[in-house]
Amino acid sequence: QVRLVESGGGLVQPGGSLRLSCAASGSIFSINDMGWYRPAPGKQRELVATITSGNSTNYADSVKGRFTITRDNAKNTVYLQMNSLKAEDTAVYYCKVAYRRTRSDDEYGCWGQGTQVTVSS
Repeated sequence: QVRLVESGGGLVQPGGSLRLSCAASGSIFSINDMGWYRPAPGKQRELVATITSGNSTNYADSVKGRFTITRDNAKNTVYLQMNSLKAEDTAVYYCKVAYRRTRSDDEYGCWGQGTQVTVSS
């Protein structure tokens, strides 16, 4: 089993910053894509940012220039640095990881439990 533990959420004023972390543990041989998602109107969850094993990144247009996704492969951890936060960034943020348990295994996906980010004065 693979477990994701998220942290770093909280209450922040508009214009402030937060840094989310998501650490994966368990039966992991390799991790491919890692990412952050949040609920959106009309969708179950929308992509906020993703990062590949080669450190290629992708961002939602709404967060480009404000959010930065990074990863530490030695710690199986992905981070989301959120700057210039806006009220519309308020949401539960979910981490997702694509992993393999062995070299020849299929790829599996795992979701974290979510961490609340509230942007309010």
